[in-house]
Amino acid sequence: MHRVVALVTGPQASFELGCAAAVFREAPYRFSVCTERPGNVRTTEGFDLVVTSGLRALDRADTVVVPGWLPINREPTQSVLRALTRAHRRGARLVSICSGAYLLAATGLLDGRRAATHWRYADELQHRFPAVQVDPDVLYIDHGDVATSGGSGTGIDLCLQLVRRDCGAAHAARVARQMVMPPHREGGQTQYRTETPQSPQSLGVVLDWATDHLAEPITIDDLAARVNVSPRTLARRFEEQLGLAPGQWLLTQRIARTRVLLEETDLPVETIATRVGLSSATNLRRRFRAALHTTPSAYRRAYQGK
Repeated sequence: MHRVVALVTGPQASFELGCAAAVFREAPYRFSVCTERPGNVRTTEGFDLVVTSGLRALDRADTVVVPGWLPINREPTQSVLRALTRAHRRGARLVSICSGAYLLAATGLLDGRRAATHWRYADELQHRFPAVQVDPDVLYIDHGDVATSGGSGTGIDLCLQLVRRDCGAAHAARVARQMVMPPHREGGQTQYRTETPQSPQSLGVVLDWATDHLAEPITIDDLAARVNVSPRTLARRFEEQLGLAPGQWLLTQRIARTRVLLEETDLPVETIATRVGLSSATNLRRRFRAALHTTPSAYRRAYQGK
């Protein structure tokens, strides 16, 4: 059982906490919360949480989640910092959602590393911790031992990425389906910022159609036709909303589908290549190695023992 412990502190943003709780609610995870001073913890939404566990709960955690830290410039106590660094030194993975990156930065564990946070807090975080390489645009950054996410909703993307790493793409996809979430968004995709003059037309119809037709040859003209725009307009919308070109996004989805089939089936690589639209086993192997730095056969052995 993988123990996930969320460190909450008032005022606690309940949505960020809920993101982690929803993803890590089933086996092989056991989810719980703790706080520096057990008791009632007020939330930003106006109700209280009753938290009975103190910081010692972090000594038993395999993953520690910091689901926000508000106000962002509030100084953490030495007790909190010691508990986090002690957990990390023991081998626990530290994860922040949104403004929670401030608390991880305060431990010094982000010095010299890239870190994500909500674009609204990026300048403040960079000013307070100049040794941290703050990236205000990406969805999340996963260093393995420490991981940070951007805005509140991207916490779900990061948590699904951790499930994918712990349990495989197939298990992460099942969790995502239960939450009615996209099974995989790359961390390097761009955060959508609300100051954009006009909200772009949603790509949902295009993405859903492409996901259902991955086995077929798909061109940017095909995608553009789904929403009656020019290929150039569609490419611009992909860049604005996803931070990727249409071809890059398609390849990401095909690699994700390949991972699921390698984990859950005994299909030959040639057959998988056809099912995911990569045309041949040779092309699949080349693309798979470039994306994951391993071969399809080695990946299958890692998850199936075959």
